[in-house]
Amino acid sequence: IKGVTQKVLLPMITSPLIGFIIGFFCMILILWLFAKSNHNVVNRYFKRLQLLSSGVMALSHGTNDAQKTMGIITLALVSFHALPTFEVPFWVVIGCAVTMGLGTMAGGWRIIRTMGNKMIKLKPIHGFAAETSAAIVILGASHFGIPVSTTHVISSSIMGVGSSKGIYAVKWGIVGNIVMAWVLTIPVCMIIAALLYYILPV
Repeated sequence: IKGVTQKVLLPMITSPLIGFIIGFFCMILILWLFAKSNHNVVNRYFKRLQLLSSGVMALSHGTNDAQKTMGIITLALVSFHALPTFEVPFWVVIGCAVTMGLGTMAGGWRIIRTMGNKMIKLKPIHGFAAETSAAIVILGASHFGIPVSTTHVISSSIMGVGSSKGIYAVKWGIVGNIVMAWVLTIPVCMIIAALLYYILPV
């Protein structure tokens, strides 16, 4: 229990907070650096830079979320003696990559619309700051072998970036709904997993 608390539950709580803080100060720093520049010109440059930040963000997503899924699948294979050792098969890597890609394609636009339009009006400069901040947190967690939620971190990073514009720039009602979904996800998943364990034959 101590290991789960320190390596799973604690990072799950602290990583969004860290994402918020880094996102806030990253945006403040960028605004300070380009305070005397034309905003339209700056956004044109950051529209191109966002290709880089989104790429790094996608890489960080794979280094953490995909690893968790591959680990669980491999653990199941080892448990059922389908694998002699805990080594992730190549087909599991490909399967997880394809599944994550298809999942993003299927429901990604709704999430993007909520994050980038409903919760706060994002421009390229804000997107760059949020993606860069989230990537820093996730890659750091991956380096130390800590599982975190990419969704939680990027959401809180966007909140931090938005808060740099002022407290009323973020629609906190939508934020409340998102946080509530975060809180409910854990116990609901635990209940479903427990029910499946008792229902399915072992």
